[in-house]
Amino acid sequence: MAFDELGDGSMSQINVTPLVDVMLVLLVIFMVTTPILQQGVGVELPRVEADPMAGQEDQLVVAVSREGEVYLNAAELEIETLQTTLAAAVRNRPDQTVYLRADKNVMYGRVVEVMAAVRRAGVVRLGMVTEALGADPVQTQPTQEMMEQ
Repeated sequence: MAFDELGDGSMSQINVTPLVDVMLVLLVIFMVTTPILQQGVGVELPRVEADPMAGQEDQLVVAVSREGEVYLNAAELEIETLQTTLAAAVRNRPDQTVYLRADKNVMYGRVVEVMAAVRRAGVVRLGMVTEALGADPVQTQPTQEMMEQ
């Protein structure tokens, strides 16, 4: 126990105010940085009426930005590189679903080019990621319209 040295039986107390201050500062830091870490490629998704689907652990997400740039899991790639990278990724799992996130303002032809590259890579299942009609654009919950190619 923490009795003082005088022997009068009183206990010394620990000042927890600095500890609480440090913990609150850490809490604020984590609250600010967590949304930044979770962001991928910034795309404005189209809104549809659909139910959210359960996520999987090893997701392959192809994103097309408003400028037409193509990303695979947040890494920017050219379409030819995308095709070879996806082919290698799905070689061991031919039933792997690839999810496509395309900005709603991107040219339709660019999305079709990306879909064709995904198909040439040997992907059989392609999920289209959208936003629910009433969803907040920042708090996007992916919904899927599954297409068998």
